[in-house]
Amino acid sequence: MSAENVEASFHLHLEAIQLLQNALETSYLDAYIENIENINDHYQVRIVNDVPKQSTVDEITRIYQKLQGIPLEKEERRKLSQLLLLKGMQTEPLQPNHQLTPDSIGFLFVFLLEQLYPEKDSLKTIADLSSGMGNLLFTVLTNLEIAGYQLQAYGVDNDETMLAVAASDSQWIPTDTTLFHQDATTDLLMDPTDAVLSDLPVGYYPMDENAQKFVTAAEGTHSYAHHLLIEQSMKYVKENGFGLFLVPTNFLETEQSEYLKKWLTDKVYLQGIVQLPEEMFKNKAASKSILILQQKGEKAQQAPEVLLAKVASLKEPKQVSAFFNEFKEWKSANLTV
Repeated sequence: MSAENVEASFHLHLEAIQLLQNALETSYLDAYIENIENINDHYQVRIVNDVPKQSTVDEITRIYQKLQGIPLEKEERRKLSQLLLLKGMQTEPLQPNHQLTPDSIGFLFVFLLEQLYPEKDSLKTIADLSSGMGNLLFTVLTNLEIAGYQLQAYGVDNDETMLAVAASDSQWIPTDTTLFHQDATTDLLMDPTDAVLSDLPVGYYPMDENAQKFVTAAEGTHSYAHHLLIEQSMKYVKENGFGLFLVPTNFLETEQSEYLKKWLTDKVYLQGIVQLPEEMFKNKAASKSILILQQKGEKAQQAPEVLLAKVASLKEPKQVSAFFNEFKEWKSANLTV
């Protein structure tokens, strides 16, 4: 990766976004979307009702001419997108469920998928039922492509702005991703995929009547959205396929965990829980883990020993390598993939 090219592109994109934000009198995110859509439209500045003014159009056009001279690989564009979105969040903070999944976590998902699908032909389709702005999904897609996989992806989200960011980025990077703007707990026009993944939104799902269609639904109160989304996601993974979910570390200890445990016991195989370093989170209560589930099938069985691992640090290469080795040893002893 060329850090110089990414840095130079970052400053030019940021300048264009700020010019668009002022001209259109809009939010940073909307200006970001407008900028990427302009670039996707062959670097043409879109003018509606004489906005932006010609002087602004000329400034942005000059920036786009410079950008066209900077070559970027897919993963560099994905990284650049993340840096620009993070910059916007400094002035316009997003609610926790809308924030980007950090790269360090995304790369763990990439490692786990490579281990769980060592045969590249066995992983061709993947879905994220709470895709948000798409950073986790695109991190997986671009890095697995570098590793030799050819993937078609599906993303679902009910937030129009988040999905617009994902749609523009998917075309710009580019990735082979189909996006759906809908409530992911309703029926999806999507065939089962080889794998599912998600950085799940945590909180209550307000539509009680719809929730009652799920085993994980709570009785007499709003159900946890992340429980419903885990159950729904696994409906859309093929036999023997895996689901990887970023969940609260205490997900088996909450007042609604009994419903989730029943579903886990009856419907899927809980193969592993990887606890992430507490240093990544503001407090212990906010800590997260990666849940590894497997769909039942002829080639799947419950691991004799469920993986219960803790990554000590994602900043120290030795600690990361230690986890990689631990996972590989566990896999060879417990999984048939």
